[in-house]
Amino acid sequence: MFDRDIWQEIFHTLKNNKLRTFLTGFSVGWAIFILVMLLASVNGMQNGFTNQFNDDATNTIFVRPGTTSKAYAGFEKDRRIQFENDDYQYIKQSFPKEIEQISARYFANTNARYKSETGSYPFQGVHADFQVIEKTIITKGRYFNNIDVLNKAKVAIIGRKVKEDLFNKEDAVGKFVEFNGLPFRIIGIFTDEGDDNAERRIYAPITTLQRNYGNTNNINQIALTYNSSYDLTEALEFSQRLEDIMKRRHKISPEDQAGINVWNYAEAFDNISSFSSVLNAISIGVGFLILIAGIVGIGNIMVFTIKERTKEIGVRKALGAMPKQIINLVLLESTFITALSGFIGLIFAWIILSLIGPTINTPAFSNPSVSLSTVITATIILIVAGVLAGLIPAIKAANVKPIVALSDK
Repeated sequence: MFDRDIWQEIFHTLKNNKLRTFLTGFSVGWAIFILVMLLASVNGMQNGFTNQFNDDATNTIFVRPGTTSKAYAGFEKDRRIQFENDDYQYIKQSFPKEIEQISARYFANTNARYKSETGSYPFQGVHADFQVIEKTIITKGRYFNNIDVLNKAKVAIIGRKVKEDLFNKEDAVGKFVEFNGLPFRIIGIFTDEGDDNAERRIYAPITTLQRNYGNTNNINQIALTYNSSYDLTEALEFSQRLEDIMKRRHKISPEDQAGINVWNYAEAFDNISSFSSVLNAISIGVGFLILIAGIVGIGNIMVFTIKERTKEIGVRKALGAMPKQIINLVLLESTFITALSGFIGLIFAWIILSLIGPTINTPAFSNPSVSLSTVITATIILIVAGVLAGLIPAIKAANVKPIVALSDK
Protein backbone atom coordinates (compact mmCIF):
# COMPACT_ATOMS: atom_id res chain seq x y z
CA MET A 1 0.00 0.00 0.00
CA PHE A 2 2.85 2.36 0.78
CA ASP A 3 4.98 1.30 -2.18
CA ARG A 4 6.39 4.43 -3.78
CA ASP A 5 6.35 2.96 -7.29
CA ILE A 6 2.67 2.09 -7.04
CA TRP A 7 1.72 5.63 -6.01
CA GLN A 8 3.86 7.08 -8.79
CA GLU A 9 1.94 4.96 -11.27
CA ILE A 10 -1.39 6.04 -9.77
CA PHE A 11 -0.51 9.73 -10.03
CA HIS A 12 0.83 9.21 -13.55
CA THR A 13 -2.49 7.65 -14.61
CA LEU A 14 -4.50 10.45 -13.02
CA LYS A 15 -2.31 13.06 -14.68
CA ASN A 16 -2.86 11.53 -18.11
CA ASN A 17 -6.64 11.47 -17.60
CA LYS A 18 -7.24 14.81 -15.88
CA LEU A 19 -10.69 15.68 -17.26
CA ARG A 20 -12.05 12.16 -16.95
CA THR A 21 -10.74 11.85 -13.40
CA PHE A 22 -12.10 15.27 -12.42
CA LEU A 23 -15.60 14.59 -13.76
CA THR A 24 -15.75 11.18 -12.08
CA GLY A 25 -14.39 12.50 -8.80
CA PHE A 26 -16.78 15.42 -8.96
CA SER A 27 -19.77 13.07 -9.05
CA VAL A 28 -18.59 11.36 -5.84
CA GLY A 29 -17.75 14.65 -4.10
CA TRP A 30 -21.11 16.09 -5.10
CA ALA A 31 -22.89 12.98 -3.78
CA ILE A 32 -21.24 13.29 -0.36
CA PHE A 33 -21.88 17.05 -0.32
CA ILE A 34 -25.58 16.54 -1.09
CA LEU A 35 -25.86 13.73 1.48
CA VAL A 36 -24.33 15.83 4.28
CA MET A 37 -26.38 18.92 3.39
CA LEU A 38 -29.61 16.91 3.27
CA LEU A 39 -28.93 15.33 6.67
CA ALA A 40 -28.01 18.75 8.09
CA SER A 41 -31.24 20.21 6.70
CA VAL A 42 -33.29 17.48 8.34
CA ASN A 43 -31.47 18.17 11.61
CA GLY A 44 -32.17 21.89 11.18
CA MET A 45 -35.89 21.24 10.73
CA GLN A 46 -35.91 18.99 13.77
CA ASN A 47 -34.14 21.70 15.80
CA GLY A 48 -36.71 24.23 14.62
CA PHE A 49 -39.63 22.01 15.63
CA THR A 50 -38.05 21.25 18.99
CA ASN A 51 -37.29 24.93 19.69
CA GLN A 52 -40.96 25.78 19.22
CA PHE A 53 -41.73 23.61 22.25
CA ASN A 54 -38.56 24.46 24.14
CA ASP A 55 -40.18 27.11 26.30
CA ASP A 56 -42.53 24.61 27.99
CA ALA A 57 -41.94 21.49 30.06
CA THR A 58 -41.77 18.47 27.76
CA ASN A 59 -44.32 16.51 29.84
CA THR A 60 -46.99 19.19 29.42
CA ILE A 61 -50.63 18.76 28.49
CA PHE A 62 -52.95 21.62 27.49
CA VAL A 63 -56.71 21.11 27.85
CA ARG A 64 -58.81 23.54 25.79
CA PRO A 65 -62.58 23.86 25.45
CA GLY A 66 -64.06 23.90 21.97
CA THR A 67 -67.41 23.71 20.20
CA THR A 68 -69.21 20.39 19.90
CA SER A 69 -69.67 18.85 16.46
CA LYS A 70 -72.20 16.19 17.48
CA ALA A 71 -75.52 16.20 19.33
CA TYR A 72 -75.30 14.23 22.58
CA ALA A 73 -77.28 13.60 25.81
CA GLY A 74 -80.08 15.94 24.78
CA PHE A 75 -77.74 18.76 23.75
CA GLU A 76 -77.57 19.99 20.17
CA LYS A 77 -74.32 20.20 18.25
CA ASP A 78 -72.38 23.49 17.93
CA ARG A 79 -72.57 23.95 21.70
CA ARG A 80 -69.72 26.10 23.00
CA ILE A 81 -67.94 24.51 25.98
CA GLN A 82 -66.82 26.87 28.74
CA PHE A 83 -64.36 25.87 31.45
CA GLU A 84 -64.67 27.29 34.96
CA ASN A 85 -62.63 27.16 38.16
CA ASP A 86 -64.45 23.96 39.16
CA ASP A 87 -62.97 22.21 36.12
CA TYR A 88 -59.49 23.05 37.31
CA GLN A 89 -60.26 21.66 40.77
CA TYR A 90 -61.95 18.60 39.28
CA ILE A 91 -58.87 17.61 37.24
CA LYS A 92 -56.54 18.35 40.13
CA GLN A 93 -58.53 16.13 42.50
CA SER A 94 -59.12 13.36 39.92
CA PHE A 95 -55.42 12.72 39.28
CA PRO A 96 -53.52 13.48 42.51
CA LYS A 97 -50.78 10.93 41.76
CA GLU A 98 -50.39 11.55 38.03
CA ILE A 99 -50.21 15.35 38.03
CA GLU A 100 -47.05 17.18 39.11
CA GLN A 101 -48.08 20.80 38.39
CA ILE A 102 -51.37 22.26 37.24
CA SER A 103 -52.60 25.75 36.42
CA ALA A 104 -55.69 27.31 34.92
CA ARG A 105 -55.18 30.16 32.43
CA TYR A 106 -57.28 33.25 31.91
CA PHE A 107 -56.42 35.36 28.87
CA ALA A 108 -56.78 39.11 28.58
CA ASN A 109 -55.06 42.06 26.94
CA THR A 110 -53.96 45.19 28.71
CA ASN A 111 -52.81 48.70 28.00
CA ALA A 112 -49.90 49.25 30.36
CA ARG A 113 -48.69 52.63 31.57
CA TYR A 114 -45.67 53.61 33.60
CA LYS A 115 -45.02 57.34 33.85
CA SER A 116 -44.99 58.50 30.21
CA GLU A 117 -44.37 55.07 28.71
CA THR A 118 -47.26 52.95 27.41
CA GLY A 119 -47.71 49.68 25.60
CA SER A 120 -50.24 46.96 24.79
CA TYR A 121 -49.47 43.42 25.92
CA PRO A 122 -51.04 39.97 26.44
CA PHE A 123 -52.09 39.64 30.09
CA GLN A 124 -52.47 36.14 31.54
CA GLY A 125 -53.88 35.04 34.85
CA VAL A 126 -52.32 31.77 36.05
CA HIS A 127 -51.61 29.76 39.19
CA ALA A 128 -48.19 29.60 40.82
CA ASP A 129 -47.46 26.17 39.27
CA PHE A 130 -47.40 27.77 35.84
CA GLN A 131 -43.83 28.92 36.40
CA VAL A 132 -42.61 25.31 36.08
CA ILE A 133 -45.01 24.43 33.26
CA GLU A 134 -43.94 27.40 31.12
CA LYS A 135 -40.28 27.14 32.24
CA THR A 136 -40.39 30.80 33.19
CA ILE A 137 -36.99 32.02 34.38
CA ILE A 138 -37.09 34.80 36.97
CA THR A 139 -34.06 37.05 36.52
CA LYS A 140 -34.99 39.53 39.24
CA GLY A 141 -37.53 39.53 42.05
CA ARG A 142 -39.84 36.53 42.43
CA TYR A 143 -42.79 34.68 40.94
CA PHE A 144 -46.12 35.07 42.68
CA ASN A 145 -47.05 32.26 45.07
CA ASN A 146 -50.19 30.46 46.28
CA ILE A 147 -50.77 33.10 48.97
CA ASP A 148 -50.87 35.80 46.28
CA VAL A 149 -53.40 33.71 44.34
CA LEU A 150 -55.54 33.09 47.44
CA ASN A 151 -55.51 36.78 48.43
CA LYS A 152 -56.14 37.98 44.87
CA ALA A 153 -53.09 40.17 45.20
CA LYS A 154 -52.59 42.87 42.57
CA VAL A 155 -49.06 41.82 41.74
CA ALA A 156 -47.55 40.92 38.39
CA ILE A 157 -44.39 39.69 36.74
CA ILE A 158 -43.36 41.13 33.40
CA GLY A 159 -41.24 39.80 30.55
CA ARG A 160 -37.85 41.19 29.64
CA LYS A 161 -39.23 43.01 26.59
CA VAL A 162 -42.01 44.62 28.62
CA LYS A 163 -39.45 45.83 31.14
CA GLU A 164 -37.34 47.34 28.36
CA ASP A 165 -40.38 49.06 26.83
CA LEU A 166 -41.76 50.59 30.02
CA PHE A 167 -38.74 51.02 32.29
CA ASN A 168 -35.73 51.16 29.97
CA LYS A 169 -32.77 50.95 32.40
CA GLU A 170 -34.79 51.79 35.50
CA ASP A 171 -35.32 49.04 38.08
CA ALA A 172 -38.88 47.72 37.70
CA VAL A 173 -39.23 45.47 40.76
CA GLY A 174 -41.36 47.12 43.45
CA LYS A 175 -42.76 49.77 41.10
CA PHE A 176 -46.46 50.19 40.31
CA VAL A 177 -47.74 49.97 36.74
CA GLU A 178 -51.27 50.68 35.57
CA PHE A 179 -52.87 47.83 33.63
CA ASN A 180 -56.08 49.10 32.05
CA GLY A 181 -56.11 51.81 34.69
CA LEU A 182 -55.62 49.48 37.70
CA PRO A 183 -52.32 49.67 39.64
CA PHE A 184 -50.29 46.44 39.95
CA ARG A 185 -47.01 46.09 41.80
CA ILE A 186 -44.24 44.49 39.76
CA ILE A 187 -42.64 41.71 41.81
CA GLY A 188 -40.49 40.01 39.17
CA ILE A 189 -38.86 40.11 35.73
CA PHE A 190 -38.69 36.95 33.63
CA THR A 191 -37.08 35.56 30.51
CA ASP A 192 -38.40 32.74 28.36
CA GLU A 193 -36.62 30.25 26.10
CA GLY A 194 -39.26 30.86 23.42
CA ASP A 195 -39.17 33.79 21.01
CA ASP A 196 -39.35 37.48 21.89
CA ASN A 197 -43.15 37.38 21.90
CA ALA A 198 -43.00 35.13 24.96
CA GLU A 199 -41.14 37.92 26.78
CA ARG A 200 -43.79 40.50 25.87
CA ARG A 201 -46.29 38.90 28.23
CA ILE A 202 -47.45 39.83 31.70
CA TYR A 203 -48.53 37.27 34.30
CA ALA A 204 -50.65 37.84 37.40
CA PRO A 205 -52.59 35.63 39.83
CA ILE A 206 -55.59 34.19 37.99
CA THR A 207 -57.95 35.12 40.82
CA THR A 208 -56.93 38.75 40.49
CA LEU A 209 -57.62 38.90 36.76
CA GLN A 210 -60.91 37.05 37.09
CA ARG A 211 -62.11 39.56 39.68
CA ASN A 212 -60.82 42.72 38.03
CA TYR A 213 -61.32 41.79 34.36
CA GLY A 214 -64.87 40.48 34.17
CA ASN A 215 -65.70 39.38 37.72
CA THR A 216 -66.00 35.80 36.45
CA ASN A 217 -65.13 32.19 37.24
CA ASN A 218 -64.44 31.39 33.61
CA ILE A 219 -61.07 30.06 32.50
CA ASN A 220 -59.73 29.69 28.96
CA GLN A 221 -57.41 26.74 29.36
CA ILE A 222 -55.91 24.25 31.80
CA ALA A 223 -52.21 23.40 31.63
CA LEU A 224 -50.55 20.62 33.57
CA THR A 225 -47.47 18.42 33.76
CA TYR A 226 -47.82 14.71 34.40
CA ASN A 227 -45.44 12.18 35.96
CA SER A 228 -42.11 12.78 34.18
CA SER A 229 -41.23 9.07 34.38
CA TYR A 230 -44.04 8.13 31.97
CA ASP A 231 -43.01 6.70 28.62
CA LEU A 232 -44.87 7.58 25.41
CA THR A 233 -47.51 4.87 25.85
CA GLU A 234 -48.25 5.87 29.46
CA ALA A 235 -48.34 9.58 28.54
CA LEU A 236 -50.83 9.03 25.72
CA GLU A 237 -52.94 6.74 27.89
CA PHE A 238 -53.09 9.45 30.56
CA SER A 239 -54.12 12.01 27.93
CA GLN A 240 -56.96 9.75 26.84
CA ARG A 241 -58.21 9.28 30.41
CA LEU A 242 -58.08 13.04 30.92
CA GLU A 243 -60.06 13.63 27.74
CA ASP A 244 -62.63 10.99 28.67
CA ILE A 245 -63.44 12.41 32.10
CA MET A 246 -63.74 15.96 30.75
CA LYS A 247 -66.09 14.80 27.99
CA ARG A 248 -68.26 13.00 30.53
CA ARG A 249 -68.25 16.06 32.78
CA HIS A 250 -69.39 18.38 29.98
CA LYS A 251 -71.78 15.88 28.29
CA ILE A 252 -69.77 15.57 25.08
CA SER A 253 -69.96 12.57 22.77
CA PRO A 254 -66.94 10.24 23.12
CA GLU A 255 -66.57 10.40 19.31
CA ASP A 256 -66.66 14.21 19.24
CA GLN A 257 -63.13 15.46 18.60
CA ALA A 258 -64.09 19.15 18.57
CA GLY A 259 -65.72 19.61 21.96
CA ILE A 260 -62.51 19.31 23.99
CA ASN A 261 -58.94 19.39 22.78
CA VAL A 262 -56.25 17.64 24.85
CA TRP A 263 -52.83 18.39 23.41
CA ASN A 264 -49.88 16.40 24.72
CA TYR A 265 -46.27 17.37 23.96
CA ALA A 266 -45.32 13.67 24.03
CA GLU A 267 -47.45 13.06 20.94
CA ALA A 268 -45.96 16.12 19.22
CA PHE A 269 -42.40 14.95 19.91
CA ASP A 270 -43.27 11.46 18.69
CA ASN A 271 -44.70 12.90 15.46
CA ILE A 272 -41.60 15.06 15.00
CA SER A 273 -39.36 12.05 15.59
CA SER A 274 -41.29 9.96 13.06
CA PHE A 275 -41.29 12.76 10.51
CA SER A 276 -37.56 13.34 10.98
CA SER A 277 -36.86 9.61 10.59
CA VAL A 278 -38.71 9.57 7.27
CA LEU A 279 -36.83 12.65 6.05
CA ASN A 280 -33.53 11.11 7.16
CA ALA A 281 -34.33 7.92 5.26
CA ILE A 282 -35.23 9.90 2.13
CA SER A 283 -32.06 12.00 2.44
CA ILE A 284 -29.86 8.94 2.86
CA GLY A 285 -31.61 7.25 -0.08
CA VAL A 286 -31.09 10.24 -2.37
CA GLY A 287 -27.47 10.60 -1.27
CA PHE A 288 -26.76 6.93 -1.88
CA LEU A 289 -28.35 7.01 -5.33
CA ILE A 290 -26.08 9.90 -6.29
CA LEU A 291 -23.12 8.10 -4.72
CA ILE A 292 -23.90 4.93 -6.67
CA ALA A 293 -23.84 6.99 -9.86
CA GLY A 294 -20.38 8.19 -8.85
CA ILE A 295 -19.23 4.65 -8.08
CA VAL A 296 -20.45 3.48 -11.49
CA GLY A 297 -18.57 6.39 -13.05
CA ILE A 298 -15.36 5.45 -11.26
CA GLY A 299 -15.87 1.81 -12.22
CA ASN A 300 -16.22 2.82 -15.87
CA ILE A 301 -13.10 4.96 -15.83
CA MET A 302 -11.15 2.13 -14.21
CA VAL A 303 -12.36 -0.33 -16.85
CA PHE A 304 -11.34 2.10 -19.58
CA THR A 305 -7.99 2.71 -17.92
CA ILE A 306 -7.30 -1.02 -17.65
CA LYS A 307 -8.18 -1.47 -21.31
CA GLU A 308 -5.62 1.19 -22.18
CA ARG A 309 -3.04 -0.50 -19.96
CA THR A 310 -3.74 -4.10 -21.06
CA LYS A 311 -0.28 -4.54 -22.58
CA GLU A 312 1.38 -3.02 -19.50
CA ILE A 313 -0.50 -5.41 -17.23
CA GLY A 314 0.51 -8.32 -19.49
CA VAL A 315 4.18 -7.32 -19.17
CA ARG A 316 3.82 -7.15 -15.38
CA LYS A 317 2.33 -10.63 -15.25
CA ALA A 318 4.94 -11.98 -17.66
CA LEU A 319 7.64 -10.65 -15.34
CA GLY A 320 6.07 -12.45 -12.38
CA ALA A 321 3.55 -10.02 -10.94
CA MET A 322 0.98 -11.85 -8.85
CA PRO A 323 -2.78 -11.31 -9.44
CA LYS A 324 -2.96 -9.92 -5.89
CA GLN A 325 -0.51 -7.14 -6.80
CA ILE A 326 -2.55 -6.19 -9.89
CA ILE A 327 -5.76 -6.12 -7.82
CA ASN A 328 -4.12 -3.97 -5.13
CA LEU A 329 -2.94 -1.47 -7.75
CA VAL A 330 -6.40 -1.03 -9.25
CA LEU A 331 -8.18 -0.96 -5.86
CA LEU A 332 -5.76 1.63 -4.48
CA GLU A 333 -6.32 3.85 -7.50
CA SER A 334 -10.12 3.69 -7.31
CA THR A 335 -10.16 4.10 -3.51
CA PHE A 336 -7.82 7.09 -3.76
CA ILE A 337 -10.03 8.86 -6.33
CA THR A 338 -13.19 8.13 -4.33
CA ALA A 339 -11.75 9.08 -0.94
CA LEU A 340 -10.05 12.27 -2.15
CA SER A 341 -13.08 13.61 -4.05
CA GLY A 342 -15.44 12.52 -1.28
CA PHE A 343 -13.37 14.20 1.42
CA ILE A 344 -13.33 17.41 -0.60
CA GLY A 345 -17.14 17.31 -0.82
CA LEU A 346 -17.37 16.49 2.88
CA ILE A 347 -15.05 19.30 3.96
CA PHE A 348 -16.80 21.79 1.66
CA ALA A 349 -20.18 20.91 3.20
CA TRP A 350 -18.69 21.10 6.72
CA ILE A 351 -17.26 24.59 6.06
CA ILE A 352 -20.57 25.89 4.70
CA LEU A 353 -22.50 24.50 7.67
CA SER A 354 -19.96 25.92 10.15
CA LEU A 355 -20.20 29.39 8.63
CA ILE A 356 -23.91 29.62 7.84
CA GLY A 357 -25.55 27.10 10.19
CA PRO A 358 -25.26 29.06 13.49
CA THR A 359 -26.74 32.19 11.84
CA ILE A 360 -29.97 30.40 10.84
CA ASN A 361 -32.54 30.48 13.62
CA THR A 362 -36.19 30.53 12.61
CA PRO A 363 -39.23 28.86 14.18
CA ALA A 364 -39.23 26.16 11.48
CA PHE A 365 -35.48 25.82 10.82
CA SER A 366 -32.61 26.26 13.22
CA ASN A 367 -28.85 25.62 13.18
CA PRO A 368 -28.52 22.89 10.53
CA SER A 369 -25.54 20.71 11.38
CA VAL A 370 -24.18 17.17 11.19
CA SER A 371 -22.92 15.04 14.04
CA LEU A 372 -19.49 13.45 14.34
CA SER A 373 -21.07 10.04 13.81
CA THR A 374 -22.37 11.25 10.42
CA VAL A 375 -18.87 12.33 9.39
CA ILE A 376 -17.37 9.00 10.49
CA THR A 377 -20.12 7.10 8.65
CA ALA A 378 -19.53 9.15 5.50
CA THR A 379 -15.80 8.37 5.72
CA ILE A 380 -16.47 4.64 5.96
CA ILE A 381 -18.88 4.90 3.02
CA LEU A 382 -16.17 6.59 0.96
CA ILE A 383 -13.66 3.83 1.62
CA VAL A 384 -16.18 1.08 0.89
CA ALA A 385 -17.35 2.92 -2.24
CA GLY A 386 -13.78 3.15 -3.51
CA VAL A 387 -13.25 -0.59 -3.02
CA LEU A 388 -16.56 -1.43 -4.73
CA ALA A 389 -15.81 0.90 -7.64
CA GLY A 390 -12.51 -0.80 -8.36
CA LEU A 391 -13.43 -4.38 -7.48
CA ILE A 392 -14.76 -5.58 -10.87
CA PRO A 393 -12.08 -3.75 -12.91
CA ALA A 394 -9.41 -5.14 -10.55
CA ILE A 395 -10.62 -8.71 -10.99
CA LYS A 396 -10.76 -8.21 -14.74
CA ALA A 397 -7.18 -6.88 -14.73
CA ALA A 398 -5.95 -9.79 -12.62
CA ASN A 399 -7.45 -12.29 -15.10
CA VAL A 400 -5.66 -10.81 -18.11
CA LYS A 401 -3.51 -13.50 -19.73
CA PRO A 402 0.04 -12.32 -20.55
CA ILE A 403 0.04 -13.79 -24.09
CA VAL A 404 -3.26 -12.07 -24.93
CA ALA A 405 -2.18 -8.79 -23.34
CA LEU A 406 1.14 -8.69 -25.15
CA SER A 407 -0.58 -9.25 -28.50
CA ASP A 408 -3.12 -6.47 -27.78
CA LYS A 409 -2.87 -3.51 -30.15
